[in-house]
Amino acid sequence: MKLCRFQTRDGEIKIGFVSNDCLLDLTLAGINQMLPLLESDNPAKQLTQLSASSLPRIASSEIKLLAPVERQEVWAAGVTYLRSKKARMEESDFSATAYDRVYAAERPELFFKSLAEKVVPTGEPVGIRRDARWSVPEPELALVLNSRGKVVGYTIGNDMSSRDIEGENLLYLPQAKVYERSCALCPWITLAATEEEARAWNITIEIARGGSAVFSGATSAGQLKRSFTELAGFLFRSQVFPHGAVLLTGTGIVPPDQFSLQAGDTVTIRIDGIGSLQNPVVVV
Repeated sequence: MKLCRFQTRDGEIKIGFVSNDCLLDLTLAGINQMLPLLESDNPAKQLTQLSASSLPRIASSEIKLLAPVERQEVWAAGVTYLRSKKARMEESDFSATAYDRVYAAERPELFFKSLAEKVVPTGEPVGIRRDARWSVPEPELALVLNSRGKVVGYTIGNDMSSRDIEGENLLYLPQAKVYERSCALCPWITLAATEEEARAWNITIEIARGGSAVFSGATSAGQLKRSFTELAGFLFRSQVFPHGAVLLTGTGIVPPDQFSLQAGDTVTIRIDGIGSLQNPVVVV
């Protein structure tokens, strides 16, 4: 079962969900925001009950899918896959020891990524910094958390990164990770999947340039070192998220060192059980 936000041709923003391969409009059920659903004890059960009612069907050609965030902050975890740890150590002799230590440490690396209003939806451009020489996408499974820190769903994230800026000095991490168009989210939130089910999902990425693939890669969410509840628990330590949060869980796919994104590239990320996220690339 999948939840989404969409915009009609007259500019109205609505909430929808997929039932039996049909996109249904929840407006007539009195649902105009995601928050009440995500804060409920059992969002999937509530939507199952609503699917039995006569809700209007929506044609995909009549709407624009939006990022599935309203007022949630987006955060991210780093060095959660062995491949990511190796890549981060390779990009910086200066910071290699820190990356090695955080992979094995009790406390994960967590950092703020984006406000909701800055998140890029599918179809719109993600950005590479104009002062960076080495830019890559990072395909990630994203946890959708309610205000109590409970995982209520999953979506797809792209944690755009400037590897040369981060590699120069760890203190430059915010500049390498947080800038205009640096965070994109798939429009779909998959509900009711267990962590065990989600860990079986494959994650793939393809980068196209001039109509041809210049990089592709795959991993599994099962390669993630830390549990979902562990990551969510650390995020909510001494923190309050009254509107919930989205937590990107790190990447297990890293392009080769000689590869960098260019303006005009297209990045497509797919995760089993959720869907796809596709964005062109621009310089910001």
